[in-house]
Amino acid sequence: MRWPVILLALLLVALQYPLWFGKGGWLRAWEVEAQLREQRGVNLRLEQRNAGLDAEVRDLKSGNEALEERARFELGLTRPDEIFVHTPEGR
Repeated sequence: MRWPVILLALLLVALQYPLWFGKGGWLRAWEVEAQLREQRGVNLRLEQRNAGLDAEVRDLKSGNEALEERARFELGLTRPDEIFVHTPEGR
């Protein structure tokens, strides 16, 4: 009577192994879930960045103020009646 119980217990353990440690087991599912949460965070940050870039593109296409601001700060352009003065930042 003792051998059938031991045999059934070993069979139960053998059947549980793929469920926990196999290719599609619980441990792998938890790893994939963690990767999915991380990727969703990355996607959210990229969506926010893209929304900001989209707003900037729309602003540049529709108005001259943003275009003028970019020309002033990035290219150092001035109007004909302006004088450009550059002051170095202190350390």
